Amino acid sequence: MTGRTIDEIQVAAEPGAWRAAGFDVARDVCEVGSVRLRLLGEGPSRGIVSWSVRGPGSLELDGLDTTASQREPASGATHPNGVVAIDHVVILSPKLDRTVAILRAAGFDFRRLREGPTPGGSTRQAFFRLGEVIVEVVQAPAGAKVASDPHGPARLWGISFLVDNLDETAAVLGDLLSEPRAAVQPGRSIATLGRAARLGPAVALMTPGPGAI
Repeated sequence: MTGRTIDEIQVAAEPGAWRAAGFDVARDVCEVGSVRLRLLGEGPSRGIVSWSVRGPGSLELDGLDTTASQREPASGATHPNGVVAIDHVVILSPKLDRTVAILRAAGFDFRRLREGPTPGGSTRQAFFRLGEVIVEVVQAPAGAKVASDPHGPARLWGISFLVDNLDETAAVLGDLLSEPRAAVQPGRSIATLGRAARLGPAVALMTPGPGAI
């Protein structure tokens, strides 16, 4: 295996909350496609705490808590809520160009830069490919805590999962899931899991779309 790929994402959330949201969890680990989610329980940390990655290059990734891994990829099956893989992991940055330059120097596979508004308020996003997962680096919008210090670190912020059918997923999750809407990517739909789910980071579910980054 060459290049950067994600092994594990550590999340400050209770395993039981993820089970209640329709994920298969073995003790404190949830395997989604090739990636492991380690659920650390609720505590002083919030959201995504850290991650581990495979491949050459520096682990000094603009403040992201990162460790190296040589483990084989996970082999997660389809979950009861319909999730089949991670579509993308979101990083918020107070200074997008700086974070992008650091990730590129560390061997991350840069694909493109997008300029344009999003529902979350950001106007610039950069995209990297790490195996089956996309990493989306987002310029933190005005008012976001990450944006308050332009010299501060980037932050692992959210996870978007891939599902084949949002209607079937909605039938499983009920009121935990928002109404689906058109995604920024043409031909795709997206819905979010609210705070009541207590999953830790921002979590979205998306349908597949044509083409790849």
